[in-house]
Amino acid sequence: MTDSYFIFKNNQEEGPFTLEEVIEAGLDVDTMVLSPLADDWQRASDLPEFFEYFEAKGIYFPTEDNLATFWWRLLAYLIDSILISFLISIFASGYLLKTIAAMEPDTLEAKIVRLKFNLVIFVISAIYNSICEATPMRGSIGKKLCKLVVVDADGRGLSFGRALVRNFTKFLSSIALGIGYLNILWSEHRQAWHDQIAKTYVLTRNQ
Repeated sequence: MTDSYFIFKNNQEEGPFTLEEVIEAGLDVDTMVLSPLADDWQRASDLPEFFEYFEAKGIYFPTEDNLATFWWRLLAYLIDSILISFLISIFASGYLLKTIAAMEPDTLEAKIVRLKFNLVIFVISAIYNSICEATPMRGSIGKKLCKLVVVDADGRGLSFGRALVRNFTKFLSSIALGIGYLNILWSEHRQAWHDQIAKTYVLTRNQ
């Protein structure tokens, strides 16, 4: 049988199964599967015939074909920046902007206030992105509109802790004229520095 699959479940080998029967058994990414096209056991997440099944469950595996480009990520970033700036201008920035406007622009005090204001924006942005990435959305509103998701190496969504690491280390990506972001252009897996630190991937969804 060319469609005979075996799975290792409950500490024992089960099968043979057709492809449909294996899927109906409720695979996990770590389920060990012996494919009729392979000589050894493999994780279900490593077999292309199960990719569509896992995507339907919200699990997206990083491959050469679905890594998000720099330009799609930039568009998502611009959408989120506009959204966050708009919300801050309504709820948080009025007092700070008035304070800055009332100061001499080149004074140390004015520079400190501007630094605090930029820090507030960065923290709000990091928390916003972390919360979104730790939900079934797998990313911010901008990423969702651009059909992008943020996942770990196994295609799973991020925990809130890992999402926080990813977003707060964006500070490192932004230094030196944003070279950490430009790293997406030449990185093998199209990762910015903060992606490499957190071991995350930004992918394009097919659906």
